[in-house]
Amino acid sequence: MLNYSFHWNAAFRALPEMLAGSWITFYTAVLSMVLGVIIALLLTMMRVGPWRILRMFAEAWVSLARNTPALFQVYILYFGLGAFGFYVSSWIALLLGITFNNAGYLAENFRGGLRAVPETQMRAARSLGMTSFQAWRLIVMPQLLRVVFYPMTNQMVWAVLMTSLGVVVGLDNDLTGVTQAWNVKTYRTFEFFAIAAALYYLIAKAVMLVGRLMAWRLFRY
Repeated sequence: MLNYSFHWNAAFRALPEMLAGSWITFYTAVLSMVLGVIIALLLTMMRVGPWRILRMFAEAWVSLARNTPALFQVYILYFGLGAFGFYVSSWIALLLGITFNNAGYLAENFRGGLRAVPETQMRAARSLGMTSFQAWRLIVMPQLLRVVFYPMTNQMVWAVLMTSLGVVVGLDNDLTGVTQAWNVKTYRTFEFFAIAAALYYLIAKAVMLVGRLMAWRLFRY
């Protein structure tokens, strides 16, 4: 171990490809969050709605997403569906897996945030002549998003890190996939994965910084 010789030149030569992979990683995480937020809002409405079958469906989704490994979820979508004749690409399997996971965790955050909004807000909005949809969109949702904004930022960081699971289903153009491909060719494991870890760290810190700036801009008053 003490005789290990570091060779950073090969790793730095691969940096442009790793940066391109970082963009794929970030794009995948953002898309999974957008889809996850939309699905989580639907699940939240199902969980508080009057229809029992929808409540059971939403509860099952949240329970499975939060109590099974994310790797298992990606595996099921890539290998499990293939066993039944439904084949998806590595990237689609990763995107759907992270989206499924994000939606489950965000739905639970949204339910907690919804409980933080007084029920009198909805009644007051309806008393002013708003429809139920208008009351949700104009009164409840802004307050809900204010409560859950920081947990959403944390989930975005988690989504970025979860994209590394794509390598186990053959994804080779994201940051981890590119890093592993170069590692196999050069056997410089430490150098490549050290740079990859630094890039993941920078992406995560950038997400947190953007989140704080957005919070300052949106919730100053």
